Amino acid sequence: MNDYYEILGVPRTATQEEIKRAYRKLARKLHPDVAGPEAEEQFKEVGRAYEVLSNPEKRQMYDLGGESALGGNGGTGAGFGFSDIFETFFGAATGATRGPAPRGRRGQDALIRLEIDLRDAVFGVEEEIQVETAVLCGTCNGTCTRPGTSVQTCAVCGGRGSVQRVARSFLGNVMTTSPCSACGGHGTTIPDPCPECSGQGRVRTRRSIPVSVPAGVDTGNRIKLTGSGEVGPGGGPPGDLYVELRVRPHPVFARRGDDLYARVEVPMTAAALGTVLHLDTFDGPQEIDIAPGTQPEEVITLPGLGVGRLNGHGRGDLKVEVDVEVPTALDDRQRELLAELAALRGEEHAEPRLAPAANGVFSRLRDKFAGR
Repeated sequence: MNDYYEILGVPRTATQEEIKRAYRKLARKLHPDVAGPEAEEQFKEVGRAYEVLSNPEKRQMYDLGGESALGGNGGTGAGFGFSDIFETFFGAATGATRGPAPRGRRGQDALIRLEIDLRDAVFGVEEEIQVETAVLCGTCNGTCTRPGTSVQTCAVCGGRGSVQRVARSFLGNVMTTSPCSACGGHGTTIPDPCPECSGQGRVRTRRSIPVSVPAGVDTGNRIKLTGSGEVGPGGGPPGDLYVELRVRPHPVFARRGDDLYARVEVPMTAAALGTVLHLDTFDGPQEIDIAPGTQPEEVITLPGLGVGRLNGHGRGDLKVEVDVEVPTALDDRQRELLAELAALRGEEHAEPRLAPAANGVFSRLRDKFAGR
């Protein structure tokens, strides 16, 4: 087990100031820029020891149980590790120079909303949308310079995109690296910017973009148009465009999943005797056979006349619910005929008959609230 006091060369009774002085002395001596790469591991050990002993809470835990009391990682997992200390003292000098930053950057993604009719969701549709966006500058073609000119190597950093400076610290002179302020870290400058885009490599304009809306989409679905977003600064690659859809409500048909629902009203006599209705659907007029004795809320299914399945094959169904109209205003002759019919059916004094629970309105309400 490592003895952090021994690593720093201080007694266990050392004060915080004594620990700090010991660390600074060893850090100057063992820094890789001074002692060479072979001293790097020893330098790290000194940093780990200082991290623990300079923190009163960690030091107390270490004194009570050693490294194991710190979680077995020398205390480096508690928010401020050795790498933080190293970077605080030496900054960018600890890493290699990354080179000039590219001038062109990827453009932003964009979102636009598109409303479509229910018919378009059933079959799919081709739409044209108008967007205000950034496009590649046609004058400089994204080079950011006036035609006939070009970028020049930065005279300050020599094209490296960064500059090095010597900074004084308690460890001595340390070399730091930072982006070049003259060229913004790009390594090049634009002495003669493009007059059209002012050196941005892009301009804003309004353009039309075709959108292929597949069958089966619903409100909230998004279509991704790769590369149709904004062109990036410096003529960088474009982002993506997302088209969020909203399906307008239809006055006749409602949608549930891939099925369409409609409701038709038929007179009581037609429900009792049977008839044929004609319904205008998205596929044209359709005949609906109302069988004799059709009951209220009975559902008639027309297969394959629903919504196209998104990313699948075929279509859902069209389900037609029958609403039986009971007359409320009868003339004398109509009342006589209904009374005669009731007598023939033995229904002059009809008694209530309890329907099975599975078929009643209460069961339908129960199923609805239960999400069945």
